[in-house]
Amino acid sequence: MSNRTSAFRRLPAALVGGAVLSAAALTLAGCSAPAASGAAADGPAIVATTTQVGDFTRELVGDGAAVTQLLSPGQSAHSFDPSAAQLLALSKADALVVNGGGLESWLDDAVQASGFDGVLIDASTGIELHGTDDHDHEAEAHDEVEATDAAGDHAESDEHADDEAHDDHAEGDAEHDHDHGSGNPHTWTDPELAEHMVENIADGIAELPGVDGDALAQNETDYLAKLDALDEWITENVESVPVAERLLVTNHDAFTYFVEAYDVTFVGSVIPSFDDNAEPSAAEIDALVDRIRSTGVAAVFSEASISPKAAETIAAEAGVTVYSGPDALYGDSLGVEGSEGATYLGSQLHNARLILESWGVTPTAVPASLQG
Repeated sequence: MSNRTSAFRRLPAALVGGAVLSAAALTLAGCSAPAASGAAADGPAIVATTTQVGDFTRELVGDGAAVTQLLSPGQSAHSFDPSAAQLLALSKADALVVNGGGLESWLDDAVQASGFDGVLIDASTGIELHGTDDHDHEAEAHDEVEATDAAGDHAESDEHADDEAHDDHAEGDAEHDHDHGSGNPHTWTDPELAEHMVENIADGIAELPGVDGDALAQNETDYLAKLDALDEWITENVESVPVAERLLVTNHDAFTYFVEAYDVTFVGSVIPSFDDNAEPSAAEIDALVDRIRSTGVAAVFSEASISPKAAETIAAEAGVTVYSGPDALYGDSLGVEGSEGATYLGSQLHNARLILESWGVTPTAVPASLQG
């Protein structure tokens, strides 16, 4: 495990009056306040932004706190606009758990509009974010695949971080801005970085009045053990595939940290951006089709929260399989209740299984601790 970094700070209680919700909006919100899970009469009220940090938070608090999640399954965090009811919940919250890393571009406005003055828990604190230049599939993917194949070894290419990258995270300032700046915020796609996120969330929740510290610590220990088991299972199965054959094309650039963790070559994305609302140009589509053909990629993966049309078109042009519908990957969002991706653990097992199958691998049995 990596050293923990405190991930909370208290926001100013007094916010600009013009930014606070009007009385009329609050009255309207009171009629349709969002449901909270894990409610406890004497526990804190916690708001979580995304489906991933919402799931992490619920795993940690159990029935010891009320957790309100802002984003619904399948909803993009890049263009979210909270409702009046959600802003009311935020105004009453003791803590706000965010993914951080610049993912929630709407967050500052929501905090100001709600008048939230509780504890902000940034799950990405201490995690070094990577940008496009750290993951240059546009210019290097094909050359690196050929170089690896010719060498006949499993040496890591320049686009992949070494194994120490997980633990070499910059220490965060206690008064940091929750927006880490420009970088890829999809840190949860690496289970080991997800562990850092869980640790950050647990540290922040532990500071809240009314929290059962012993129960929180036990829940954290139990969940981190499951994340360890997940990481080990994925590693074991991915290592059965030669490095030169670990090729991936996805809907948008959301899997950088997964790619680095398991030494996968990211050939490209349908949407060449961190933001799933961007659109590829005709030239970018043609270039991706060419890379797919030249590298030998066997499949293009759509994502559950993004329209599969562009991915299906590119796969058809390149003559490869497209994974969409129930076989799409869970990227920016977890799935609806009852789906394989309804939880973080389920989403990662689903993603890894499909990627492995696209490489011609039948995954080993899932550990008992991750079943059910």
